[in-house]
This record gives sequence, C-alpha cells and structure tokens, in this order.
Amino acid sequence: MGRANEKIGEEEKHRKADPVAPPSDVSGFTITTEGEAEILMHPGNEVFYNKSQVNNRDMSIAVLRTFISKRKQEHEAMLSRKKTNGPQVADEPAVKQQADVDSARPNGKLNGECEDSDEIFQDEPCSISDDKQEGKGPGELKPPRVLEALSASGLRSIRYAREVDGIGQVVALDNNKACVEACRRNIKFNGSMACSKVESQLADARVYMLTHPKEFDVVDLDPYGTPSTFLDSAVQSVVDGGILMCTATDMAVLCGANGEVCYSKYGAYPLRGKYCHEMALRIVLACIESHANRYRRYIVPVLSVQMDFYVRVFVRIYTSASAMKNTPLKLSYVYQCTGCDSFHLQPLGRTVSKNKSIRYLPGFGPVVAQECSYCGKKYNMGGPIWSAPIHDMDWVTSILEDVKSMRDRYPAFSRIFAVLTTISEELPDVPLFLSLHNLCATLKCTSPSAVIFRSAVINAGYRISGTHINPLGLKTDAPMDVIWDIMRCWVKNHPVKAQPPDQAGSVILAKEPILQANFARAVASLSKAQAKKVARYLPNPERHWGPKVRAGRRITSKHASLVGPEAVKVVKDHEEGDEPPSKRSKTEEGDPSACI
Repeated sequence: MGRANEKIGEEEKHRKADPVAPPSDVSGFTITTEGEAEILMHPGNEVFYNKSQVNNRDMSIAVLRTFISKRKQEHEAMLSRKKTNGPQVADEPAVKQQADVDSARPNGKLNGECEDSDEIFQDEPCSISDDKQEGKGPGELKPPRVLEALSASGLRSIRYAREVDGIGQVVALDNNKACVEACRRNIKFNGSMACSKVESQLADARVYMLTHPKEFDVVDLDPYGTPSTFLDSAVQSVVDGGILMCTATDMAVLCGANGEVCYSKYGAYPLRGKYCHEMALRIVLACIESHANRYRRYIVPVLSVQMDFYVRVFVRIYTSASAMKNTPLKLSYVYQCTGCDSFHLQPLGRTVSKNKSIRYLPGFGPVVAQECSYCGKKYNMGGPIWSAPIHDMDWVTSILEDVKSMRDRYPAFSRIFAVLTTISEELPDVPLFLSLHNLCATLKCTSPSAVIFRSAVINAGYRISGTHINPLGLKTDAPMDVIWDIMRCWVKNHPVKAQPPDQAGSVILAKEPILQANFARAVASLSKAQAKKVARYLPNPERHWGPKVRAGRRITSKHASLVGPEAVKVVKDHEEGDEPPSKRSKTEEGDPSACI
C-alpha cells in the first residue's frame, strides 16, 4: 500500500503542475471524489451523476482487472501450445480451438501485431519486452482498449484509466454536447494520466460501434434505462474473447410490471415471481445472446449481478458458427403455477449423439400438463430466458481475491465484497430460486428456519444454497415433488388451521408425502461465510440511495424522495443566485426545454 500511496501522490503532483490542467477558477462547481478520480459537477443537473452507482463502478473495475489478468494467461497458454504442438491440437474440440484462436485474433490479426506504434502507450506498465513493444515480435498483447459508450461526466472512464494497471486507450462517447464538455473538463482536471489515456468524443454510440467492428477489448454499456437499443452494435464492436459489460435499470419492465414492453425490448416475457430479479438477469443474457447469434457470435457469462435498482452482466464474446448451435440448449421457457408458484423449465433444444456426430433437435415437451399436478391451478408461461450458468466460478474466485487484496482502492468495498461472497456460494447450474416464506404462505403454516429447511433438502440427497439476489431465496436442484413433500412433513409436526378445500395449500396438504423428510441438522446447512458470520446482505449506506433524476431535467421539490431535500435546496439556491428573474419565471411557467 505504501507504493500505491506514493504512486497516487506523484500523480497528484503531476496533475497540479500539468500544462493542460483546467483554470483555477472552478466557482460554481463542486468537486466529487470517487476512488482516485475527481470530477467537477455543476449543481444544475446538466450532466448525470449517480452516487449510488459507485457499487457498479467498483464491480466493473474489479472485473476489468481480472479480465486483464485472465487475458494475459490465455494468450501465454495459446502461444505455449502453438510452440509445443503447432497451430492445431489434434485431440482438442474444434470449438475450443476456434475460441482460443479467436480470442487472440481480432480482425484476423494477432492481438499483438502493431500496425502503428502510436497505438501503444509507452508509459503504460506492460509485460512486453522493449524490442517486442516496437513491433518486432508478433503475437504479443497490446494493452486492452476500452469503450464507454455512454460516458456522461466521464467518471467511469477516468477511474478505469487511473486505477486499472495495464489498461490502454479509453474512448468515452456521448451524444450530448454538455456531457462531452464536462467529460473533457474532468479529463484535464485529473492530470496527465487521464489525458494520455482517455479520449472524449461527441458521437452516437450505436453508429460509432457499428463503424468500429471488433476494435475494442472491453465495451461498457450503462444507459439510463434499457440497453436494448445498443446491444446489436455493441456485440459487433467487441473483439473475439473481449468482454461486454452491460447494465439495465428498467427493472419494472424486466420484472413483469409491463410484460408486453419487456417482450418488445428484450424478446422475452417476464413472470412476477419471487425470483423476478434473477429472471431479469437471465432475460438480459438471452437478449445479448440473440443479438450475438445474428453475427455468428455467442456469449460466455463470467459474472451477473443484481444490486440496488439494476442488473449488471459481464459476458465474453466469441465468434464460432459451430459453437453457436448450442444456443437453444442454453435457453428455456418457464412455466409458473398461478396457485402454488411452482415453476418448471422447458429447454428450447436438445442434442442426440449418433456415430460420433451430434444432431441438434427441438426440445421435448410439454414438461407440464394443462393443470398443476400439485394444486390443480393453471400455468403462466414466460421466457425464453438464459437457463445456463450465469457466473464463471473461477472468475468469481479471482475477482473476490483481487478485491480482498486491494480493499483500500474500492470505495464500496463492503458492498461488493458481500455480494461477491454470496455469489461464490451459489449453485452455478440451478436457474431461479425458491422463497421459503412464499412456500409457507401457500400452505398458511409457520416457517421453518432456513437451517432446518436446508438440512431436510441435504438429507434427502440434494444440493441447496442461498442467492445474492434475495436473503430469503434458496437455490436447489431438488424437484418440486421433494420440496412439497418436505413441507408436508413439516406441517404434520406443526399443524395449520383448516382452510377452504379449493385453495392451493389445502390441495397440496391433502396428499400424503412420498418422501419422509429428515430435519436433523446437516453439516453443510450453513455456508462457510454464514459459519464465520461474514456480512452478506448490507443495508443502503445512506438515505435516498437509488436512481436519480435524468440529466437535463430541472430538480424540484417533487424529487426530494430521490435526491433528498438538501440536494433540492442546493439547486434552488443556485437558481435563485444565478438565474435572471425573467428566465426563472419562464421556467416556472413550463419552458419545454427544461424537460429535455
């Protein structure tokens, strides 16, 4: 940490003496510090900044650091394999060979081939030797290029440049002139390190990404609302083996409040179950995969997170027409009972092996009858959703270790450490989850403790874990038959009052359990983090923690619940002090430009 503090101190000294530093007059601006970046913010809400997205930015930095490390390891392994066995390895699957080669050959060239020596930042620490930095050694890695498609104040891009070792050029885009001006002002304010790496451009992100295919190792999408309009161009802009980081904040749409809107944006119909936030994650992943498939590409999720008021997914993108055939095996429809909330998944496709060849066929169905076999009610159908794993546990472990080793460099360390710890304990191959309280609400019974319920599932021979999305959620590979049998056995020991016979709970309890549940305490009923009493679900650090007002909209007293009364007062005082009376009265009467 001493070396890190010394480095930060040197950078601060350079920033203050930098010839491109901004004028000393910063009156009217407030300086906001996050990590190692400082930005100038105007109180008039001209440029969007959301303090609560510090969790998002910290998680992105942690993933980006791991990506750079993994990318280097993969590249070295590929070169070693080529040196030992030649360009092709006979006993490896063709798909894996293609993915490995593609990850190092964007645009048909090895990632280290230097077309122009100016593309490599000479002051960037890199493991490349001096002679190969000058382009003499093909096959060496360049520092990864990053595109932030919707940069606003540029805080995220500046943090990438200043905090992530081994990063190359960062291109910050926005189609709003005020945002670009603010971004360039903030780049200068952060000194030579930011100026040498971050470039701000006024452009439509969709057009820019379409005209720069397979040019960026990292593409970051964090729009105000849905990312659906940017996905088609984003999946084309990422190099093979690169990573796409995508945020969706339209959770009401993704969680089933407007199913028809969700279908129009994401091509999937949501269901309003207790697992709706995880379903939102899986809908976004399925949508990205759909856009990638149109260009013979496919995704591999490394981390998918639901935090605060949004979902955030990190996926690697590869090109392979043969591997793309596996997509239907990764997607499923969901059948959810309207009475007892039992759910079942219907895969879109299946494979059949014959004579050492694989045939891809439609999935068998239906997986359920017209009426629920447990309570007799009808089913709602949603999807298709991504039903394959949403995390790469090797990545999760690496990210968690990196975060622990650099805790002082993450402003939101406590929150992202808690989320990553919970993710590391999840069952990676189990889609969606059960809610213990929801099961008990159906049966109108008292709830067993999570430890007792987990023990019963484990004693029945199945796996069970928590989920980072909901403290009461439980992921398990036990079928619903087993779950309801466990609950029937619980109710026998903890009787309930008689209910009308047509209710879902009454129908379920009328049947005798086939499985006799064992509620004896199981060794694995508590996770390692639970046993060590590690915090896994943290409250919001302050009041009014959540989404803020869109940039350009005038903040009034009705926004106090979003930004807090103090922020409203600051904006009001600023307007009264700076704005001419004539203009102020016009705005108060309803100037249309104030609502853009």
